[in-house]
Amino acid sequence: MSKADRLVAGIAAALLTVSLAACGGGGGGSVATVNGQNISRAELDNKLESSPAARGVLQNLIMSALIDQYAQQHNITVTPAEISKVEDQYKAQYPGDQWNQLLASRGLTEQDVQDLIRRQIIIDKAVGGNMRISEKQIKDYFDKNHQQYDKPAEARARHILVPDLKTAEKVEADLKSGKDFAGEAKQYSTDPGSREKGGELGWFKKGAMVPSFDQYAFSAPVNKISPPVKSPFGYHIIQVEERKPAEKASLASTHDQIAQTLRQQQETPLLQPFYQQLQANAKIDIHDPRFKDLFPTPQPAVSEAPPAPTVAPTK
Repeated sequence: MSKADRLVAGIAAALLTVSLAACGGGGGGSVATVNGQNISRAELDNKLESSPAARGVLQNLIMSALIDQYAQQHNITVTPAEISKVEDQYKAQYPGDQWNQLLASRGLTEQDVQDLIRRQIIIDKAVGGNMRISEKQIKDYFDKNHQQYDKPAEARARHILVPDLKTAEKVEADLKSGKDFAGEAKQYSTDPGSREKGGELGWFKKGAMVPSFDQYAFSAPVNKISPPVKSPFGYHIIQVEERKPAEKASLASTHDQIAQTLRQQQETPLLQPFYQQLQANAKIDIHDPRFKDLFPTPQPAVSEAPPAPTVAPTK
């Protein structure tokens, strides 16, 4: 799982409680009817809040409140520019429209992302404010790990997958005669993941596809309609839309990212004590008996901290 995936998972977990509250706040009535039998809002609310996941969600929300209060008490501010810098690093992992698709698939907004990033930065300033990463440390790390920062070639393509050569040749002829690619994909393609998107596959890295598909995608002229390309899945008609060459990492291009990694390594052992101290200094009252033992009094060290920052801003 990438850093951005972990970030989005953390936001999705936090938003689950918003959904729980929405269900509970809707009053009476039903949320569904099955052959005349109502499923009430109260039943749904009770099932959701009684699930094991709800305990972790509530703990995360309480810790988020404690982090916000800590920032106010210690005059820790986070600027929009700081948030944008970190968010841009996440977005860079998802070329094209993949970032927006990732958020849409989880029901998240840009504001949800920015709220979690803001708390990540607060924790970084609270825990790692006095840390300094030297240029020598950064260079030594790059010299040992530079290959992991190299970027492979990427391509963006669309395809139509069919089970037999005869159908593939028909689709190829249709496209070369001027028929619409998206229309042909919706009519003929057996790939459920791309058919309704007009055959679009988005960006993918070299080596991510099966060998025959990969070889064509990274060698054929852009925008050309391919002849049938055989793979274990059937026959593909491919159109490469864009390509990006591979990039070798440099110290300059990875400097900030390496500094962040080194800061994270130094901060990690300090995070758990920080969370524990926040809880120890807080008065936390749990009003729902189902969660009464979530933060016992006196509160012991938490067995599992809420999601820790995955990207820390450089100073």
